[in-house]
Amino acid sequence: MKTRLLVIALALMLITAACVGPAETASPSPSAPAEPTAQSPSPPAPESSVPALEAQFTVESYPRVDGSTANIPLGEALASLMLGIDRADAAKMIEFSGTTDAYQRLMYGNADLLLVYEASPVTIEQKNESNFEWDIAPIGRDALVFIVNKNNPVTNLTTDQARDIYTGKITNWNQLGGPDLKIEAFQRNKTSGSQTLFEKLVMRGETPMEPPTEYAVGEMDSLIKAVVNYNNSGAAIGYSVFYYAKNMNPGDGLRFMSIDGVEPTKESIRSGKYPHVNDFYAVIDKTAAGDSAQRQLYDWLQTEQGQKLVDAEGYVPLR
Repeated sequence: MKTRLLVIALALMLITAACVGPAETASPSPSAPAEPTAQSPSPPAPESSVPALEAQFTVESYPRVDGSTANIPLGEALASLMLGIDRADAAKMIEFSGTTDAYQRLMYGNADLLLVYEASPVTIEQKNESNFEWDIAPIGRDALVFIVNKNNPVTNLTTDQARDIYTGKITNWNQLGGPDLKIEAFQRNKTSGSQTLFEKLVMRGETPMEPPTEYAVGEMDSLIKAVVNYNNSGAAIGYSVFYYAKNMNPGDGLRFMSIDGVEPTKESIRSGKYPHVNDFYAVIDKTAAGDSAQRQLYDWLQTEQGQKLVDAEGYVPLR
């Protein structure tokens, strides 16, 4: 009996071992990378020095940019950066028509984005009469400056004295500590950007005297040349915006006047210490779509990257 039981137990053990077989060692399969979820987003890409907008523009899709003469370098730099083209090619794309004409081109649908100085009262009136609405944002700062020939020994004017020159109350440089020379006061045309700043910042509601025809100058560079070259005597005075006179047309023999004891420099304009400071702007049609090229550039110019471009081009940024 015992022998029979041992035989059965041995048989069961053999059957069990055959069914189980030798143990296998499995190689672990590589785990698949986890997909990002709303709870665990992918880490952001490192910040690039190149604006993210650059890849979104082509020469064909780039907006029609217009503006003030003093903003031409900014327009060139913007196109060069956004399109990834060299500056010379960008310059060929830029046809700025001047402050007043640029605003009119925007209102008539012939421009998409303006880089421009302040609109004249005449332009504002036209805008209101046509029920046109724009979005306008300051993107930089400049200043109205008075210029004379370097041979003029008078180096400083008060704002009141500058105003009195242009109302005819002061007519000779000897009234300001200078030589016995009649003051020849040049002005810009009524609708120019610098004339708008002159009347806003200096005249302050007073009407400037009517200049002789030859002293009312249409172009910015013509005024500078006229002031510097007038009889080679230092008798003339005129005005411009700081950026243009300093960086775009630094005429030989030109000198800036200090105003109220402050010399116009990038630093004194940035701080507001120089008295005749004013912003310049990006402007678009208010109805421009949020994803339109002009709206994207308009918004970008107000960002930190946009302000760096303004600064890099020698303008005074707002930040």
